Amino acid sequence: MQSKWDIGEPEKPTINTETEQLKSDLLTLNMGPQHPATHGVLRLEIWTDSEIVAHAIPHLGYLHRCMEKHAENLDYRGIIPFVDRLDYLAAMNMEWTYVAAVEKMLGTEVPRRAELLRILVAELQRIASHLMAFGTYALDLGAFTPFLYAFDEREKILRLFEEVSGARLLYNYVWVGGVWNDWTDEQLVRVAQFCDVMEEEAKKYNELVSKNKIFVERTANVGVFTVEDCLSYGATGPVLRGSGMKWDLRKNKPYSLYSEFDFDVPVGEGEEGRPGDCWNRYMVRMKEVIQSIKIVRQVLEKLEPGPIMGKVPKIIKLPKGEVYVRHECPRGELGIHLVSEGEKQPFRLKVKSPCFTHVSMLPHVAPGQMIADLVATVGSIDIVLGEVDR
Repeated sequence: MQSKWDIGEPEKPTINTETEQLKSDLLTLNMGPQHPATHGVLRLEIWTDSEIVAHAIPHLGYLHRCMEKHAENLDYRGIIPFVDRLDYLAAMNMEWTYVAAVEKMLGTEVPRRAELLRILVAELQRIASHLMAFGTYALDLGAFTPFLYAFDEREKILRLFEEVSGARLLYNYVWVGGVWNDWTDEQLVRVAQFCDVMEEEAKKYNELVSKNKIFVERTANVGVFTVEDCLSYGATGPVLRGSGMKWDLRKNKPYSLYSEFDFDVPVGEGEEGRPGDCWNRYMVRMKEVIQSIKIVRQVLEKLEPGPIMGKVPKIIKLPKGEVYVRHECPRGELGIHLVSEGEKQPFRLKVKSPCFTHVSMLPHVAPGQMIADLVATVGSIDIVLGEVDR
């Protein structure tokens, strides 16, 4: 007996050519889950007519860890290491979003120095994340040298994170009420030195890659998402801004102390190709690195001695109710929906992942692309599967 959920295999689309003289059966290929160009354990089932993609279906779940269900059996502090493992390339941002949701329900007042240190680590993490995106994207398109340059600068950030948290990837640094460890004056001096070096390095990256003729040919006018596409699917972050819409929660819906900071929101302007293509999404991230440096320098100017932890009960019990908090993370808006029944553990914890939204856009943009262009498109949305699958 056929299950009511069994909808069968969708009908394979056909490709209409201008002459309609060449006809061939579509070939089904698996791109992933063990494939470097899928940026994690993502399986793309693609139907191709020679080199042209007719249809693409993303298959998820290869990294599913039941994180949201596990959270129902953990106390509120114990969830932070699990949140670290969502977007493991932006763990500081993941922690901060979750902790902000707990603090909102708890009514905790975070000391000013702790808020500034949170902005510091969040923006340094954004730079490190975008450096990873820059290096791996160049690698996707056949250039190895930029990958080495990116890791050289990213290492400086990771060493600072290691010193203040004890870890290089998953930090458990942003705690309910503040941060776990303070930064020394010597470390802050090194942050300032890094900003000076990184600003010059970014110019080198643009000369090496951004204006490179081969890179532009591979990315300009490829994988175009219009603003309407992005709003329809719920895209955020560099994917939305790359299409030309100036929307950044740090500016449009400021949280923490971001309203005190002066920075710009880069958008895709169509210098090469047109807004919404792979080149403009890539370029938004490169420009965001400069803006994050600008924010970090302002943090260093504003930092004053003070406490780094507010008053938080030893055993956290949130009042009955629910809250939704969203932050601007490197890959878009991360949302945390927290439901409490007044116990030591949350009743429900749900995560709104920007990467999940962006993966869902691939079937829309893939038809008609060449396979090589699909690789460029997947790399340009900069997904992390830990956040998608959870």
